[in-house]
Amino acid sequence: MGISDNQAIVTDVTKGEHLPDYNKISAIVVTGSHAMVTDHEKWSEAAAEWLKDAVQHKIPTLGICYGHQLLAYSLGGEVGNNTHGGEFGTVEVHLNKNAESDRLFSKFPEKVNVQVCHSQSVLKLPKNTTLLGSSKMDPHQAFVYNDTAWGIQFHPEFDADITIEYIHHFKEMLHNLNKNPENLVAQTKNTEFGNRFLRRFADLIR
Repeated sequence: MGISDNQAIVTDVTKGEHLPDYNKISAIVVTGSHAMVTDHEKWSEAAAEWLKDAVQHKIPTLGICYGHQLLAYSLGGEVGNNTHGGEFGTVEVHLNKNAESDRLFSKFPEKVNVQVCHSQSVLKLPKNTTLLGSSKMDPHQAFVYNDTAWGIQFHPEFDADITIEYIHHFKEMLHNLNKNPENLVAQTKNTEFGNRFLRRFADLIR
């Protein structure tokens, strides 16, 4: 969950592992999870409190999918079921004017293709955050707080194969949401954006 110099500290908060001291890390990445922020698990609530304080220390932070939602929740935003039943597969995200001057997003074009796999979303952004990007089924795909903490609903670490496996895994749920898994698989494709985005974040924290 944190990066110190050239070493990564991986913390599994679901097992009650202790989160690192702020003065021992130079950046934070909060990954995705099958858990839901709205379940208010004890470990999740503790992680949200830790994350809120970390952001106040201005430690560069990247929240991905669940991490995106947890970051928004920790700052006072609202998380809940996506009004469209969620997003799965490869989707197009439109970066807005705010992204043009953002330290992390400014190097990217207005439209980017990303991999997504989520049934919950950030329904209301926290105060004092800046919206950076939206998609057809999720208006809050990316935001930034205090120029140091970014939340992204998409998965830059996923390729098409991983995304397709998730679609297969959630096949029954997708049918229940009146979504066609076969169509989603057919529309899923590899993109270059994810790797470029992660390299950009790594360059920024250096």
